[in-house]
This record gives sequence, C-alpha cells and structure tokens, in this order.
Amino acid sequence: MAYTVRHISEALGAPFEGDGDILLTGVGEPLHCTSDDIALALKEEYAEGLKGGAARVALLWAGADWQSYGLQAAIFAPRPRFALAGLSKLMDPGQSYETGVHPSAIVHPTARLGANVSVGAFSYIAAHAEIGNDSIIGPQVHVGVDVRLGENAFLREGVKIGARVTIGDRFVAQPGVVIGSDGFSFVTEDISGVENARKTLGDQLNAQSDQSWIRIHSLGAVSIGDDVEIGANSCIDSGTVRPTIIGNAVKMDNLVHIGHNVIVGDGCLLCGQVGIAGSAKLGKNVVLAGQTGVNDNIFIGDNVIAGGASKIFTNVPAGRVILGYPAVKMQNHVDGYKALRRLPRLFKEVAELKKMVFKSGGSK
Repeated sequence: MAYTVRHISEALGAPFEGDGDILLTGVGEPLHCTSDDIALALKEEYAEGLKGGAARVALLWAGADWQSYGLQAAIFAPRPRFALAGLSKLMDPGQSYETGVHPSAIVHPTARLGANVSVGAFSYIAAHAEIGNDSIIGPQVHVGVDVRLGENAFLREGVKIGARVTIGDRFVAQPGVVIGSDGFSFVTEDISGVENARKTLGDQLNAQSDQSWIRIHSLGAVSIGDDVEIGANSCIDSGTVRPTIIGNAVKMDNLVHIGHNVIVGDGCLLCGQVGIAGSAKLGKNVVLAGQTGVNDNIFIGDNVIAGGASKIFTNVPAGRVILGYPAVKMQNHVDGYKALRRLPRLFKEVAELKKMVFKSGGSK
C-alpha cells in the first residue's frame, strides 16, 4: 500500500508542511528508514537520527523545525503517539488470509455464517454457531457449539472458543487465545487442608492426605462485549453457573488468565501475565500492569491503577494507585522501600552508638 503525505495527513487529522505528493509505502525508525518510509520521530531526542537516515518525510511533534533535519515534508501531531495509532492502522498490511471458506475447513451444516466471512485452513465451526458479517476466522481455529460471534471479528491462528460463548462486535483474538475453558474449581468430600489453612493461617500437620479432588463442572460460559482485544495465549475460563463476563472495550495483553466467574468492567487494560482468580470483580477502566495478581472474591473499584508485579489481596477503593506485595498505596510502598534501603546505614549508626555507650561506661 502506498499513500501520499497529503492522504496520511488527512487520515490522521494532523497538518503537514512541505511536498504533499511524496508517495510513502512504509514506516520506520529515523536512522533506518528508506526514502519511501515515513520516519517516526515522536520526540526531539529521536529526531537526531533523521540526519543519518534516508527518510524524506517524518511524523514529528507539534512545532518541530522539520527543515533543519533535511526533510522534504513533515506531518505534525499534537499527541504523536495517538497519531501513531492511526498511522499504524493505515499502513498495516494485515495477515493476508484468503477470502471465502478454505476447502480444508469444516463448517457444520447448522452453523450460520454472515456475509463476507472468511474461514481459514483446517478450522472448524461447530453446530449452531453464528459468525457475524465481515468476520475473519484464521487457520486452525475452533468455534464451539452455540457460539455467538459478532460482526467484524478477527480470530488469528489457533484460537479456541468453547461452547455457548457469546462475543460482541469487532472482537480481536491473537494466536493461541482460549475462551471458555473449564474453570479451575475442585472440592474434597471433607474439609481440606487448603480450607483450614485459609481459615486459620496455620500449618496443616494433621491434615488428611488421602482426599481426592472432585471437579465442579463449569455450567456457565463466557460473555464478552464489543471492541474487546485479547493477546496471544491468554485464557478466559467459563463460569461455574453464570458466565464469566468481560465488558466492552477491554484490552488484554499476552498470557493473561481470567478465572471462572470473574467480572471485568468496561475499558479495563490488563497487561502481560496478569492473573485474576475466580469471582473477583473489576470496575471500569482498571489498569493492571504486568504480573499483577488478583485474589479471588474481591472487588477493585473504577479507575484503579496497579503497578507491575502487584499482588492484590483485599478490596481496592475507586481511583487508588497501588503497588507492592501486598499491594498498598503506591506512595506508601515507595516510602517503605526507601526506609528499607536506609536500614543498613541505620544499623551501622546504632552499632556505633552502642560502642560509644560501652566505652563511656554506660549510663549511670
């Protein structure tokens, strides 16, 4: 795909200066661009590379002195990273999946495909499944019985969707996503050591050692709203009785795990390796940084932000910014860490004071 500077400017809603007829076919970093690429110099410190590269055009911050970098044209964005979202969408060549239903794909006679649906090689669409218009089902995808998938869905290679899952419009699933796996829910005939430990917080030296774990089957499925995107190899478990619920416009990174009965509110952002245990509830616009863990049966309020590797064991009020293990207010965690770093110096000072007291004969 090739676009002129003028076309890109109009698509991004960002002004340009210079030659608007230059044709561009790609995007690159300033130092490594070809003459047909638009260079990304979103901050002044990145722009120095333009002088050593071959780019004729760059995406710059508002007010940049573009001519000083030897460019023939420039596009200016007041919020460059937001402009990058539009530029990357415009320039994305996609996965080049074929149109129509591949001969090796299997579509059950009772399944219903909307208009302009593509089904890739070795994919399977099960009985009574419904696929919305303009959806792309990549290769080796499984869509289970009674699944409802909205319009403009994009399921990349190896996605697996279990029975009775419902998904809204404009859904994106990266390779290896699994939706509707059974919840990790087991019970013993008598009270287990785990239950006692949770109640008493004590050791379980006398716990029974011959109990078997019995599965609690997942009778619920998963319900996902509109405009949801899920990263590679992420998993969402089915609910025990009611569905696990993912709201609208939720974005998940790779390797995210959502346990059974979890509710994730609209607009949440869940980064890599986040794990949310069963029956936890997240409000709207919650952000969980990488490797954050959420305990079961707790509530996290709207607009909460958790820093990386936080471990959340208790309810969190709306708007709080937290960090740590266990997670506390971020400022409290930082203050505590600073105090911890001062301990060696404090110990040394105390030791010196003890020596002084000892040498002086002690207090009278």
